[in-house]
Amino acid sequence: MLRGKTALVTGSTSGIGWAVAQAFAQQGMNVMLHGLGDPDANEALRARLEREAEVRVKLHSANLAEPAEAERLVIDTASQLGGIDILVNNAGIQFVAAVEEFPPERWTEIQNVVLNASFRATRAAVPEMRRRGWGRILNIASAHGVVASPFKSAYVAAKHAQVGLTKSVALELAETGITCNAICPGYVRTPLVENQIDAQAKVHGLSRERVVRDVILAAQPTKRFIEVEEVAALAVFLCGDMARSITGAAIAMDGGWTAR
Repeated sequence: MLRGKTALVTGSTSGIGWAVAQAFAQQGMNVMLHGLGDPDANEALRARLEREAEVRVKLHSANLAEPAEAERLVIDTASQLGGIDILVNNAGIQFVAAVEEFPPERWTEIQNVVLNASFRATRAAVPEMRRRGWGRILNIASAHGVVASPFKSAYVAAKHAQVGLTKSVALELAETGITCNAICPGYVRTPLVENQIDAQAKVHGLSRERVVRDVILAAQPTKRFIEVEEVAALAVFLCGDMARSITGAAIAMDGGWTAR
């Protein structure tokens, strides 16, 4: 039932977003990829996905740190792909510092990319979904949308608020055929995390294996990374008919982290 639908996945030229975009395309969905970075590399990803999945794939480079860009991204998706059925708010950034040393401009940037872009994109997408009587909104939140860690005040605040946004939107849309849910992963194996392993190994003088187990995954009881394909598979399920009664949920995928 997903074949022929249109999905916008923010932050989808790498990591979780790319895996979700691939999984959607494999289901026969048309996809709007979104990301900054090397335009040629991103275009190569777009062309590859369109060729391999035999669906329509477009690419957008909206800077979600600029508030109005999220709305433009939704409008352009509907214009270029004929509508929008599924919105995945996945884009995110991180900065680590003690609260008294946290640069206010970085705080604002994180709120814009994680929280404000989710609100603005949702606000722009809902009218089209209402007209169709069907829609799926997924916010890729985090275990940090449920629990906190030190030195990540902006990210934790934004992710907690993103989960709150999810619940409120779900209640507003409960009788419309539109669901809104948050996926809350723990540490996922992405290029960003792989780089963190090398940096932590150097700082602590530990092997990569020790860093993974005792530093990166210290809070994750399974002591294994979540794979991006696992998150993507859950996203596909939540968009399907058998998930039509799941709305307003913050679904943990964190190896038991938030079960403590």
